[in-house]
Formats: sequence, structure tokens, C-alpha cells
Amino acid sequence: MTDTLPRPLIRPDRRARQRRSWWCAGWAGCAGWAGLFPLVSPLGPHRTWGALAAVGYLLAAAVALLPDRGDRRTGGPERAGWVALGGAALLPLALLVGAGAGQSEVAVLARAGDLLLAHGSPYLDAPAGPGEVTPYLPGMALFGLPHALLHRAGAGTGAGGLLGDPRLWCAAAFLAALRGAWRVRPVRQRTGAGAGTGAAGCVGAGTAAVALLASPPVALALAASGVDLPLTGLLCLALALGGARRPTGAGLALAAAGALKWTAWPAVAVVVALLAATVGRRAALRCAGFAVGGTALLVAPWLLRAPGAVVGQVFAFPLGRGAWPTPAASPLPGRLLADLGPAGWGAAVGLLLLGGAAVALSLLLRPPRCAVAAADRLAAGLTLAFLLAPAGRFGYLALPLFLSVFVRLAARHRTG
Repeated sequence: MTDTLPRPLIRPDRRARQRRSWWCAGWAGCAGWAGLFPLVSPLGPHRTWGALAAVGYLLAAAVALLPDRGDRRTGGPERAGWVALGGAALLPLALLVGAGAGQSEVAVLARAGDLLLAHGSPYLDAPAGPGEVTPYLPGMALFGLPHALLHRAGAGTGAGGLLGDPRLWCAAAFLAALRGAWRVRPVRQRTGAGAGTGAAGCVGAGTAAVALLASPPVALALAASGVDLPLTGLLCLALALGGARRPTGAGLALAAAGALKWTAWPAVAVVVALLAATVGRRAALRCAGFAVGGTALLVAPWLLRAPGAVVGQVFAFPLGRGAWPTPAASPLPGRLLADLGPAGWGAAVGLLLLGGAAVALSLLLRPPRCAVAAADRLAAGLTLAFLLAPAGRFGYLALPLFLSVFVRLAARHRTG
């Protein structure tokens, strides 16, 4: 009896301490990552974010060590996630918006909104330099419209000016889409071995989701740029709806994403393959029709009005074939090849097309049969595309990573 009685009493407490220690170490690592930005980043907003976020993550690491209060919902790791989200994302966002500091993409969105309101198009026919280029599809200009409307109404200063910051609207769209993806009701299936069970599984998924939002790549994007967030949220929503066998909703989400950036277009093939494998050809065609038709309806008016401006700014400029070099110049394989000259650029594009063909072939031979598998396939394709693109940034790789992790957490939450 003396050998067996203490074990059930000691083990749960030991597991709880180990759990708190791991969360503490994770937030401490995030603090170290953020702390490098004030030392190495040439961008002022990045340095500001790094200094603030490092403190927020250190506070989260300390909170993670607090003991549980009766159940896991009130434990240190759960509260630490919210501390990290506030200290590393929301507080830097508020301070940077108040100071009017941000990455160049923020000004691009604001200018696109001004142009759309004034001239009916977010594209200049003859931009004088890279600062006047709008490298996004027309839907992105909607996030700059509040800025344009407030300025036209004479409320472009003070609190009105702050409310017009495109980052706030990008963050709102991102969080709304994620909430929709989190709440999608899937077709009831048997719970897999890796799914959470009961309340504990749900709590674990929710805690991890908050931690994901507070992680350095997402927190930095929220505070300093925000331009990739609406696309990311809509793709998560489309994958969740596809996994729930709702082709119309998935197609509409894909259409909205496709009107923001053309990097969303590969997701159409992945979600269509998922629906074809789980529901049937008719549902897959319905999704494809809504996705392709909706994107065309949202993009075609501007493409027909000024095809040269759209092609030159939205497609040629990001690929490094515009009149000016793109600022996306991280030393990824595609970029290194493109720097070798025309032959290197052609080799990078050829490898990019070959990688896309390989992913397409995998969809035909072994289509995904759940949202998680579809997210993994899309993440693999996007990672390959960003690595082999003639121009790209390391930050782009956060998109496929977020897709894979968030869709997993949402699936775990729904099966819990």
C-alpha cells in the first residue's frame, strides 16, 4: 500500500509542473526572438515591436509558472497566453497606430483606399516609383477605405485618424474569419486518436490557439503590417468549410480571399479536391464555380479598365519583373537564382511551375479527405512557392505554418 498510494497524488502535480515549465520556456524563447529585433532590424516599427514584445513575453513566462487554480481553465499557461497576446500584439499595435508608425504596406493600403474613393481604381496608370505601386488585387483596397472616408469627412486627425488605420481593419477581418472557422460545425466523424477528448481537449486547443495568435510571427504582423492577415483568416475559413462539406460557403470564402491576393488561388484546387473526395463531383464543381466566378466578378472590372496597370503592379512587380525592384528580397532559393540574371530567373520560374505541378498531381492521386490534410497540402504548396519565387520574404512562410497549425487546433476543438 505504501508503494502505490503516493503515486496518483504525485504524478498529476509533477505533470502540472512540467507543463508550466514547458510553457515558461516557450515564452522565454519568444522573448529572446523578439529581443533580437531592436538589435538587428533596420525597420523602426520592428525595433519598437521587439522591445515591447520581449517584455510581454517575459511577463507571460513568469505567469506561466503560476500554479493552477482547481482546473486547467485557470492555470498559469492559460493566463500566460492572454498576457502574451496583450503585451506582444495588442499593446504594440495600439502604440504603433497611435504614433503613425508601420511597415510600408500600411501606407500602400491607405493610398489604395484614397485612390479607390477618388478615382474608382486603386491603381495609378503611370506610377512614378515603387512607392506608388499597389501590388495587391482590388479587394485589399477595401481596408484602406476607412482611412479615405474619414479624411474626406474631415475626421482624419485624432481618434478619427487612428480608426482609419488599415491595420485595425485587417486585424478585425482576420479575427472574424478565424472565429468563423473555429465555430464551423463539421460532419460528425469518429474521433481520431490524435483528437482531444472531453473538456480537457477543448481547453488545450483554445489555449494553444491563443498562444498561436500571440506568437512572434503573428504578433509582429498584427502590430506592424497586417496586410497578410485577412487572406490568412479567409483561407482558414475556406478549409474549415470545405472540411465541413459546405461547398457554397467554402467557395465564397475562396472568392473573397482570391480578390485580395493571387497567392490565394492555389487554395481553390486544394479545397475542390477535398470536396470531390468527400462529397462528390457536383459539390466540388459548385465550390469551384463560386470561387472562380466570385473572384472574377470582384477583379474583372479593374482588370478590364486598366489591364496594363493591374498586370504590371499586381503580377510583374512582386515577381521582380516590374519597372522597379521589389523590396521583397530575402535570400531564399528562388531569389538567389533570379539574381543570376535572366537564365536564373527563368530557372526559378521553371522550378516554381514544376513544384506546382507536383502538388497538383498529388491532389489527383491522393486527394485530402479532411480539413487538416487539406491544410497540410496547401501549406506544403505555398511553402514551396514562397521558397522558389523569384522574389520573396522569410515572413511569407508564416502563412503556411499558421494554416497548418490553426486548422489542426480548430479540428481538435470541434472533436473535443
